[in-house]
Amino acid sequence: MPKKILVVDDSITVRQQASLALVAAGYAVVEAVDGLDALDKLAVNADAAMVLCDVNMPRLSGIEFLERMKQGGKHATIPVVMLTTEANPTLIDRAKRAGAKAWVTKPCKDELLVRTVTKIAGPA
Repeated sequence: MPKKILVVDDSITVRQQASLALVAAGYAVVEAVDGLDALDKLAVNADAAMVLCDVNMPRLSGIEFLERMKQGGKHATIPVVMLTTEANPTLIDRAKRAGAKAWVTKPCKDELLVRTVTKIAGPA
């Protein structure tokens, strides 16, 4: 059974691009449109191997999602990689303190995305 990756981004284009690259690499993908949707998706996909998450999203930002997710409970150990256009050192530091494993800047080539996911979540 392939490893499951939760892709969280308010841009359907980014979600589709990431999903296509990850599925082609053998991963299973679950998509969420923002941080609140991601929390809901994790509730029914507790077996996710990793979360790939945007920073700037409506309702609940990626960093707020990360902070809530890492507060404890069964999802606290799932690794999170931030995928964003942001390069603000304050946000990067906040994400790292909250438990982000990596920070990848968009746009991102499919090869880099798959390599990052494989490094952190392991092979599909």
